[in-house]
Amino acid sequence: MSKRREGYLLIDNRNSPGVSLDMIRASGKDVPFAAPGIQYESATVTCSHCNAVVVLNPARTRPRGYCPKCNGYVCDTPQCGLECRSFEKLIDELQNDAVNALAPQFTPLVLRGT
Repeated sequence: MSKRREGYLLIDNRNSPGVSLDMIRASGKDVPFAAPGIQYESATVTCSHCNAVVVLNPARTRPRGYCPKCNGYVCDTPQCGLECRSFEKLIDELQNDAVNALAPQFTPLVLRGT
């Protein structure tokens, strides 16, 4: 994956209480970087299909998802790997639908010379 497509995450709890271990356990997630006194840095990527930001695990051994149609990273969520529907395309479609839904309410402005 190209470094130019990566983002960056920094969580700095070196001088703060961070999140308590009880809260971390209650969340059901394994997030040691949220503990007190810890600084965590990692690269991130954004899924081109759902726009989710994914914190990259440098110890990951299996290949990351990639969509050749939209030339972008695809997260591990099952529905993101089924069909190429980029988030940008979805936004364009929703915006066009909204404009088309409002179009009959507006009358065209006609400018006439004097």
